[in-house]
Amino acid sequence: MAQLARRSGVLITLVAVALGATASLAGAAEPHPRPTPKVAVIGTGGTIAGVSRTKVSFDDYQAGKLPVSRLVGDLRPEVNRIADVTTQQFGNKDSNDYTIPEYRRLTAAVDHALKFNDGVVVTTGTDTMEEFAYWLDLTVRSDRPVVLTGSMRPWTVIGSDAPANLYNAIHLAASGRTTCFGTVVMLNDQIHAAREVRKSDTLRLNAFTSGSSGELGVIDQNHIRVDRAPARVERCGKPAWKTPFDLDRMGRRALPKVDIAYSYQGAGPQAIKAFADAGAAGIVTAGTGAGGLSPAMTEARDDAVKNGVVMVSASRTGSGAVYDPHVRGVIGAQDLTPQKARLLLLLSLATTHNEHRIQTWFHTFGTGQFTARH
Repeated sequence: MAQLARRSGVLITLVAVALGATASLAGAAEPHPRPTPKVAVIGTGGTIAGVSRTKVSFDDYQAGKLPVSRLVGDLRPEVNRIADVTTQQFGNKDSNDYTIPEYRRLTAAVDHALKFNDGVVVTTGTDTMEEFAYWLDLTVRSDRPVVLTGSMRPWTVIGSDAPANLYNAIHLAASGRTTCFGTVVMLNDQIHAAREVRKSDTLRLNAFTSGSSGELGVIDQNHIRVDRAPARVERCGKPAWKTPFDLDRMGRRALPKVDIAYSYQGAGPQAIKAFADAGAAGIVTAGTGAGGLSPAMTEARDDAVKNGVVMVSASRTGSGAVYDPHVRGVIGAQDLTPQKARLLLLLSLATTHNEHRIQTWFHTFGTGQFTARH
Protein backbone atom coordinates (compact mmCIF):
# COMPACT_ATOMS: atom_id res chain seq x y z
CA MET A 1 0.00 0.00 0.00
CA ALA A 2 2.84 2.37 0.95
CA GLN A 3 4.62 1.51 -2.30
CA LEU A 4 1.47 2.34 -4.29
CA ALA A 5 1.17 5.67 -2.50
CA ARG A 6 4.76 6.51 -3.32
CA ARG A 7 4.20 5.63 -6.99
CA SER A 8 1.08 7.81 -7.06
CA GLY A 9 3.01 10.67 -5.54
CA VAL A 10 5.74 10.38 -8.15
CA LEU A 11 3.14 10.27 -10.92
CA ILE A 12 1.44 13.41 -9.62
CA THR A 13 4.77 15.19 -9.41
CA LEU A 14 5.71 14.22 -12.98
CA VAL A 15 2.33 15.39 -14.29
CA ALA A 16 2.73 18.72 -12.47
CA VAL A 17 6.22 19.19 -13.88
CA ALA A 18 5.00 18.32 -17.39
CA LEU A 19 2.12 20.76 -17.11
CA GLY A 20 4.47 23.44 -15.83
CA ALA A 21 6.86 22.85 -18.68
CA THR A 22 4.02 22.98 -21.20
CA ALA A 23 2.79 26.23 -19.71
CA SER A 24 6.30 27.67 -19.82
CA LEU A 25 6.70 26.70 -23.46
CA ALA A 26 3.31 28.14 -24.30
CA GLY A 27 4.21 31.32 -22.48
CA ALA A 28 7.51 31.52 -24.33
CA ALA A 29 5.81 30.90 -27.65
CA GLU A 30 2.92 33.35 -27.11
CA PRO A 31 3.87 36.13 -24.72
CA HIS A 32 1.02 38.29 -23.43
CA PRO A 33 2.56 41.49 -22.06
CA ARG A 34 0.36 43.49 -19.73
CA PRO A 35 -0.97 46.65 -21.41
CA THR A 36 0.58 49.84 -20.08
CA PRO A 37 -1.97 51.52 -17.76
CA LYS A 38 -3.33 54.86 -18.92
CA VAL A 39 -3.30 57.68 -16.36
CA ALA A 40 -4.60 61.22 -16.84
CA VAL A 41 -3.02 63.93 -14.68
CA ILE A 42 -5.34 66.91 -14.15
CA GLY A 43 -3.59 70.04 -12.90
CA THR A 44 -5.31 72.66 -10.75
CA GLY A 45 -2.26 74.55 -9.48
CA GLY A 46 -1.09 74.85 -5.89
CA THR A 47 2.37 74.70 -4.36
CA ILE A 48 3.31 71.67 -6.44
CA ALA A 49 3.14 73.94 -9.50
CA GLY A 50 4.88 76.78 -7.67
CA VAL A 51 7.95 78.75 -8.69
CA SER A 52 10.29 79.88 -5.93
CA ARG A 53 12.26 83.12 -5.84
CA THR A 54 15.50 81.17 -5.30
CA LYS A 55 16.46 77.51 -4.93
CA VAL A 56 16.17 77.88 -1.15
CA SER A 57 12.95 79.93 -1.02
CA PHE A 58 11.00 77.14 0.69
CA ASP A 59 8.19 79.44 1.84
CA ASP A 60 8.65 82.37 -0.55
CA TYR A 61 7.16 81.35 -3.88
CA GLN A 62 4.27 81.85 -6.29
CA ALA A 63 1.83 78.95 -6.38
CA GLY A 64 0.25 77.69 -9.58
CA LYS A 65 2.76 78.94 -12.13
CA LEU A 66 4.04 75.80 -13.87
CA PRO A 67 1.77 73.88 -16.26
CA VAL A 68 1.05 70.29 -15.31
CA SER A 69 2.56 69.15 -18.63
CA ARG A 70 5.90 70.59 -17.47
CA LEU A 71 5.67 68.71 -14.16
CA VAL A 72 5.02 65.37 -15.84
CA GLY A 73 7.64 66.14 -18.48
CA ASP A 74 10.28 66.53 -15.78
CA LEU A 75 9.51 62.97 -14.63
CA ARG A 76 10.16 61.41 -18.03
CA PRO A 77 11.49 58.93 -19.05
CA GLU A 78 11.03 57.26 -15.62
CA VAL A 79 7.27 57.81 -15.50
CA ASN A 80 6.90 56.21 -18.95
CA ARG A 81 7.92 52.88 -17.45
CA ILE A 82 4.87 52.77 -15.18
CA ALA A 83 2.12 54.45 -17.20
CA ASP A 84 1.01 56.07 -20.42
CA VAL A 85 0.44 59.56 -19.01
CA THR A 86 -1.57 62.41 -20.51
CA THR A 87 -2.16 65.81 -18.94
CA GLN A 88 -5.02 68.28 -18.70
CA GLN A 89 -4.78 71.81 -17.30
CA PHE A 90 -8.05 72.38 -15.42
CA GLY A 91 -6.75 75.49 -13.67
CA ASN A 92 -3.58 76.91 -12.16
CA LYS A 93 -4.18 78.77 -8.93
CA ASP A 94 -4.15 78.47 -5.15
CA SER A 95 -6.54 75.83 -3.83
CA ASN A 96 -8.24 78.47 -1.66
CA ASP A 97 -9.35 80.30 -4.81
CA TYR A 98 -11.63 77.54 -6.12
CA THR A 99 -15.41 77.82 -5.82
CA ILE A 100 -18.15 75.20 -5.54
CA PRO A 101 -19.18 75.72 -9.21
CA GLU A 102 -15.56 74.98 -10.14
CA TYR A 103 -15.63 71.90 -7.90
CA ARG A 104 -18.63 70.73 -9.94
CA ARG A 105 -16.70 71.17 -13.18
CA LEU A 106 -13.73 69.31 -11.72
CA THR A 107 -15.93 66.31 -10.93
CA ALA A 108 -17.13 66.30 -14.54
CA ALA A 109 -13.53 66.50 -15.79
CA VAL A 110 -12.45 63.57 -13.60
CA ASP A 111 -15.39 61.37 -14.58
CA HIS A 112 -14.81 62.15 -18.27
CA ALA A 113 -11.11 61.28 -18.00
CA LEU A 114 -11.94 57.98 -16.29
CA LYS A 115 -13.92 56.87 -19.34
CA PHE A 116 -10.66 56.69 -21.30
CA ASN A 117 -8.05 56.04 -18.59
CA ASP A 118 -7.36 53.45 -15.91
CA GLY A 119 -6.88 56.12 -13.26
CA VAL A 120 -6.72 59.86 -12.65
CA VAL A 121 -4.31 61.99 -10.64
CA VAL A 122 -5.36 65.48 -9.59
CA THR A 123 -2.64 67.91 -8.52
CA THR A 124 -3.78 70.66 -6.18
CA GLY A 125 -2.76 72.90 -3.32
CA THR A 126 -2.53 71.36 0.12
CA ASP A 127 -4.43 74.10 1.99
CA THR A 128 -7.83 72.73 0.97
CA MET A 129 -6.72 69.37 -0.42
CA GLU A 130 -8.82 67.48 2.12
CA GLU A 131 -11.91 69.31 0.85
CA PHE A 132 -11.01 68.70 -2.80
CA ALA A 133 -10.56 65.01 -1.99
CA TYR A 134 -13.78 64.58 -0.03
CA TRP A 135 -15.81 66.43 -2.65
CA LEU A 136 -14.52 64.10 -5.37
CA ASP A 137 -15.05 61.11 -3.10
CA LEU A 138 -18.73 62.03 -2.76
CA THR A 139 -19.41 63.01 -6.38
CA VAL A 140 -17.25 61.03 -8.84
CA ARG A 141 -19.35 58.21 -10.32
CA SER A 142 -16.53 55.95 -11.59
CA ASP A 143 -14.95 53.43 -9.22
CA ARG A 144 -11.57 53.65 -10.97
CA PRO A 145 -8.66 55.09 -8.95
CA VAL A 146 -8.68 58.82 -8.22
CA VAL A 147 -5.52 60.07 -6.48
CA LEU A 148 -4.93 63.60 -5.22
CA THR A 149 -1.43 64.88 -4.64
CA GLY A 150 0.43 68.12 -4.09
CA SER A 151 3.44 69.26 -2.13
CA MET A 152 4.54 71.34 0.83
CA ARG A 153 7.43 72.85 -1.13
CA PRO A 154 7.39 74.31 -4.66
CA TRP A 155 8.73 72.34 -7.61
CA THR A 156 11.81 74.55 -8.01
CA VAL A 157 13.51 74.44 -4.57
CA ILE A 158 16.19 72.03 -3.42
CA GLY A 159 14.75 69.11 -1.49
CA SER A 160 11.27 69.64 -2.91
CA ASP A 161 8.78 66.88 -2.14
CA ALA A 162 6.80 67.73 -5.29
CA PRO A 163 8.43 65.41 -7.90
CA ALA A 164 8.35 62.35 -5.64
CA ASN A 165 4.73 62.98 -4.66
CA LEU A 166 3.61 63.29 -8.27
CA TYR A 167 5.55 60.21 -9.38
CA ASN A 168 4.12 58.12 -6.53
CA ALA A 169 0.60 59.35 -7.23
CA ILE A 170 0.88 58.27 -10.87
CA HIS A 171 2.36 54.96 -9.76
CA LEU A 172 -0.54 54.39 -7.37
CA ALA A 173 -3.21 55.30 -9.93
CA ALA A 174 -1.59 53.05 -12.56
CA SER A 175 -1.42 50.10 -10.18
CA GLY A 176 -5.19 49.87 -9.76
CA ARG A 177 -4.65 49.07 -6.08
CA THR A 178 -7.21 51.67 -4.98
CA THR A 179 -10.03 50.62 -7.30
CA CYS A 180 -13.35 51.12 -5.44
CA PHE A 181 -11.55 53.05 -2.67
CA GLY A 182 -13.10 56.29 -3.85
CA THR A 183 -10.69 59.22 -3.78
CA VAL A 184 -7.40 58.91 -1.92
CA VAL A 185 -4.60 61.35 -1.11
CA MET A 186 -0.94 60.47 -1.78
CA LEU A 187 1.67 62.61 -0.01
CA ASN A 188 4.96 61.93 1.76
CA ASP A 189 4.86 58.24 0.63
CA GLN A 190 1.57 57.82 2.54
CA ILE A 191 -1.87 56.86 1.20
CA HIS A 192 -4.87 58.41 2.98
CA ALA A 193 -8.64 57.98 2.60
CA ALA A 194 -10.49 61.15 1.57
CA ARG A 195 -12.92 60.97 4.49
CA GLU A 196 -10.20 60.70 7.12
CA VAL A 197 -7.29 62.77 5.81
CA ARG A 198 -6.59 66.20 7.27
CA LYS A 199 -3.82 68.75 7.12
CA SER A 200 -2.28 68.95 10.58
CA ASP A 201 0.78 71.14 10.06
CA THR A 202 1.39 74.39 8.23
CA LEU A 203 4.89 73.75 6.87
CA ARG A 204 6.27 70.27 7.60
CA LEU A 205 6.56 67.69 4.82
CA ASN A 206 4.57 65.18 6.91
CA ALA A 207 1.69 67.65 7.20
CA PHE A 208 -1.10 65.14 6.48
CA THR A 209 -2.55 62.56 8.84
CA SER A 210 -5.61 60.36 9.09
CA GLY A 211 -6.00 60.78 12.84
CA SER A 212 -6.72 57.70 14.92
CA SER A 213 -7.86 55.78 11.82
CA GLY A 214 -4.34 55.77 10.40
CA GLU A 215 -3.10 55.78 6.83
CA LEU A 216 -4.35 53.24 4.28
CA GLY A 217 -0.84 52.26 3.25
CA VAL A 218 2.50 53.47 1.95
CA ILE A 219 4.64 53.48 -1.18
CA ASP A 220 8.24 52.37 -0.79
CA GLN A 221 9.85 52.87 -4.20
CA ASN A 222 8.50 49.94 -6.28
CA HIS A 223 6.40 48.51 -3.45
CA ILE A 224 2.83 49.65 -2.85
CA ARG A 225 1.67 48.37 0.53
CA VAL A 226 -2.05 48.68 1.26
CA ASP A 227 -2.84 47.72 4.85
CA ARG A 228 -6.56 48.52 4.93
CA ALA A 229 -9.36 49.88 2.75
CA PRO A 230 -12.22 52.37 3.15
CA ALA A 231 -15.55 50.80 4.14
CA ARG A 232 -17.13 51.49 0.74
CA VAL A 233 -14.95 48.79 -0.82
CA GLU A 234 -17.50 46.28 0.53
CA ARG A 235 -19.98 47.59 -2.04
CA CYS A 236 -17.54 47.40 -4.97
CA GLY A 237 -19.31 46.50 -8.19
CA LYS A 238 -22.76 47.18 -6.75
CA PRO A 239 -25.06 50.13 -7.45
CA ALA A 240 -24.84 51.06 -3.75
CA TRP A 241 -21.14 51.89 -4.22
CA LYS A 242 -22.14 55.22 -5.76
CA THR A 243 -23.41 57.99 -3.52
CA PRO A 244 -26.75 59.63 -4.34
CA PHE A 245 -24.92 62.85 -5.22
CA ASP A 246 -25.11 62.70 -9.00
CA LEU A 247 -24.24 66.21 -10.18
CA ASP A 248 -25.67 65.54 -13.63
CA ARG A 249 -29.08 64.90 -12.12
CA MET A 250 -28.84 68.09 -10.09
CA GLY A 251 -28.67 70.04 -13.34
CA ARG A 252 -27.26 73.55 -13.47
CA ARG A 253 -29.12 74.93 -10.48
CA ALA A 254 -27.04 76.55 -7.77
CA LEU A 255 -26.23 74.35 -4.81
CA PRO A 256 -27.49 75.34 -1.35
CA LYS A 257 -25.48 77.76 0.76
CA VAL A 258 -23.89 76.09 3.81
CA ASP A 259 -21.58 77.87 6.27
CA ILE A 260 -19.44 77.05 9.33
CA ALA A 261 -19.73 78.82 12.68
CA TYR A 262 -16.78 78.45 15.07
CA SER A 263 -17.38 78.18 18.80
CA TYR A 264 -15.10 79.53 21.53
CA GLN A 265 -15.26 80.74 25.11
CA GLY A 266 -18.05 83.30 25.37
CA ALA A 267 -18.97 83.07 21.68
CA GLY A 268 -21.92 85.25 20.74
CA PRO A 269 -24.89 84.52 18.46
CA GLN A 270 -23.79 86.83 15.64
CA ALA A 271 -22.17 84.27 13.31
CA ILE A 272 -25.10 81.85 13.24
CA LYS A 273 -27.64 84.68 13.01
CA ALA A 274 -25.75 86.36 10.15
CA PHE A 275 -25.44 83.13 8.17
CA ALA A 276 -29.14 82.35 8.64
CA ASP A 277 -30.18 85.88 7.69
CA ALA A 278 -27.97 85.66 4.58
CA GLY A 279 -29.92 82.64 3.34
CA ALA A 280 -27.88 79.67 4.54
CA ALA A 281 -29.84 76.43 4.09
CA GLY A 282 -27.49 74.68 6.49
CA ILE A 283 -24.90 75.61 9.10
CA VAL A 284 -22.16 73.46 10.59
CA THR A 285 -20.98 74.40 14.08
CA ALA A 286 -17.34 73.71 14.98
CA GLY A 287 -17.99 73.16 18.65
CA THR A 288 -15.70 72.63 21.62
CA GLY A 289 -14.97 69.05 22.63
CA ALA A 290 -17.81 66.80 21.46
CA GLY A 291 -19.65 69.67 19.80
CA GLY A 292 -20.25 72.03 22.71
CA LEU A 293 -21.56 75.58 22.09
CA SER A 294 -21.79 78.67 24.25
CA PRO A 295 -25.29 79.52 25.59
CA ALA A 296 -25.62 82.39 23.11
CA MET A 297 -24.67 80.17 20.15
CA THR A 298 -27.05 77.47 21.35
CA GLU A 299 -29.93 79.94 21.43
CA ALA A 300 -29.05 81.23 17.96
CA ARG A 301 -28.84 77.65 16.66
CA ASP A 302 -32.31 76.81 18.03
CA ASP A 303 -33.76 79.96 16.44
CA ALA A 304 -32.17 79.03 13.09
CA VAL A 305 -33.69 75.55 13.27
CA LYS A 306 -37.14 77.06 13.85
CA ASN A 307 -36.62 79.04 10.63
CA GLY A 308 -35.83 75.90 8.63
CA VAL A 309 -32.03 75.89 8.74
CA VAL A 310 -30.52 72.40 9.06
CA MET A 311 -27.73 72.34 11.65
CA VAL A 312 -24.82 69.89 11.89
CA SER A 313 -22.75 69.64 15.06
CA ALA A 314 -19.02 68.97 14.54
CA SER A 315 -15.92 69.39 16.68
CA ARG A 316 -13.13 71.93 16.35
CA THR A 317 -10.65 69.41 17.85
CA GLY A 318 -9.96 67.73 14.51
CA SER A 319 -10.36 64.22 15.89
CA GLY A 320 -13.05 62.09 17.49
CA ALA A 321 -16.79 61.90 16.84
CA VAL A 322 -19.83 64.06 17.53
CA TYR A 323 -23.03 62.04 17.82
CA ASP A 324 -26.62 63.17 17.35
CA PRO A 325 -27.55 65.47 20.25
CA HIS A 326 -31.24 64.42 20.04
CA VAL A 327 -32.26 67.98 19.31
CA ARG A 328 -34.71 68.48 16.48
CA GLY A 329 -32.99 69.89 13.39
CA VAL A 330 -29.46 69.14 14.66
CA ILE A 331 -27.40 66.27 13.19
CA GLY A 332 -24.17 64.89 14.60
CA ALA A 333 -21.25 65.07 12.16
CA GLN A 334 -19.84 61.75 13.41
CA ASP A 335 -16.06 61.79 12.76
CA LEU A 336 -16.17 64.38 9.98
CA THR A 337 -14.24 67.61 10.41
CA PRO A 338 -16.37 70.78 10.10
CA GLN A 339 -15.10 71.50 6.58
CA LYS A 340 -16.00 68.02 5.36
CA ALA A 341 -19.33 68.02 7.19
CA ARG A 342 -20.13 71.22 5.28
CA LEU A 343 -19.61 69.49 1.93
CA LEU A 344 -21.72 66.47 2.88
CA LEU A 345 -24.52 68.74 4.17
CA LEU A 346 -24.34 70.91 1.05
CA LEU A 347 -24.71 67.91 -1.27
CA SER A 348 -27.37 66.35 0.95
CA LEU A 349 -29.52 69.50 0.90
CA ALA A 350 -29.15 69.63 -2.87
CA THR A 351 -30.60 66.12 -3.03
CA THR A 352 -33.33 66.03 -0.36
CA HIS A 353 -35.03 68.08 2.33
CA ASN A 354 -35.75 64.98 4.42
CA GLU A 355 -33.86 65.49 7.67
CA HIS A 356 -33.99 61.82 8.63
CA ARG A 357 -32.45 60.81 5.30
CA ILE A 358 -29.67 63.36 5.67
CA GLN A 359 -29.04 62.10 9.19
CA THR A 360 -28.78 58.55 7.85
CA TRP A 361 -26.23 59.64 5.27
CA PHE A 362 -24.08 61.22 7.97
CA HIS A 363 -24.23 57.93 9.86
CA THR A 364 -23.39 55.65 6.96
CA PHE A 365 -21.31 57.27 4.20
CA GLY A 366 -17.72 56.16 4.55
CA THR A 367 -18.30 54.17 7.73
CA GLY A 368 -18.37 50.40 8.05
CA GLN A 369 -21.66 48.72 8.93
CA PHE A 370 -20.74 45.24 10.16
CA THR A 371 -22.85 42.55 11.81
CA ALA A 372 -20.99 39.94 13.82
CA ARG A 373 -21.99 36.33 13.08
CA HIS A 374 -22.33 34.05 16.05
